[in-house]
Amino acid sequence: MRALVRDLRGGEKLRAWGCELVQGDVTDPASLRSAAEGCEAVVHLVAIIAGKPAAFERVMAQGTRDLVAAAAHAGARRFVLMSALGTGERSKDLVPYFRAKWAMEEAVRASGLDFTIFRPSFVFGRDGGILPTFVRQVRLLPVVPVVGDGTRRLQPIWVDDVASFFAGALSTPASVGETYDLGGPDTPTWNELYLAIARALGRRRRLVHVPVGLMRANAVLLERLPRPPVTRDQLTMLEFEDSVGDIRPALETFAVQPISLEEQLRRAVLR
Repeated sequence: MRALVRDLRGGEKLRAWGCELVQGDVTDPASLRSAAEGCEAVVHLVAIIAGKPAAFERVMAQGTRDLVAAAAHAGARRFVLMSALGTGERSKDLVPYFRAKWAMEEAVRASGLDFTIFRPSFVFGRDGGILPTFVRQVRLLPVVPVVGDGTRRLQPIWVDDVASFFAGALSTPASVGETYDLGGPDTPTWNELYLAIARALGRRRRLVHVPVGLMRANAVLLERLPRPPVTRDQLTMLEFEDSVGDIRPALETFAVQPISLEEQLRRAVLR
């Protein structure tokens, strides 16, 4: 199977399923049409987490519409999309990120292709994503700042497990037309997560809670940076609801058992 893949860490999982991986520029329709030629499947994971509303529309929403069109033109029948936990009717007007994710889902659902949509919680990995930042904070700071009261919950999932779900979707007919929440088996609060990281590092750390209002004021300035560490939109999403979901349908459909948070952190700090 020849599959067009965008930015999937753990892509070796797809290669293990016999996929030849090719890439295209999601902001260039011609590039996407060229890359999609001969592809039987498209695995689409492109997203941005900061920027102006127009950037979310161009990269995520319109990029997905163009990719769907390229896949259909090339005769591909399978389309697997990474959305995000929390995406839905309730959140689509909350921030540009959720609006764009919802538009991506809608484009795929209307495509006429055999699609599967995954909505993962925070994706953890040793060398990418947000986890290395958390690990550095805990390793270097004697007092670790936590946004708000730290009682919101999340459901981290290891990147290789996410890749396994995506690879499995390419050969699982029962997943066609379905949308799945993805997460690990544990749902820690932010307080519990930081303390778990400290244990994995063999450190003792104290947490200090920073009011969301103060973080939001700081974010006004931080958003001027090329790669801001936090934005006002991200704080809005953090306050909105817990980043947890019902992963039972995914576990029942695919032969994947996500690893525990303890094991994720062990792998993250392993030297």
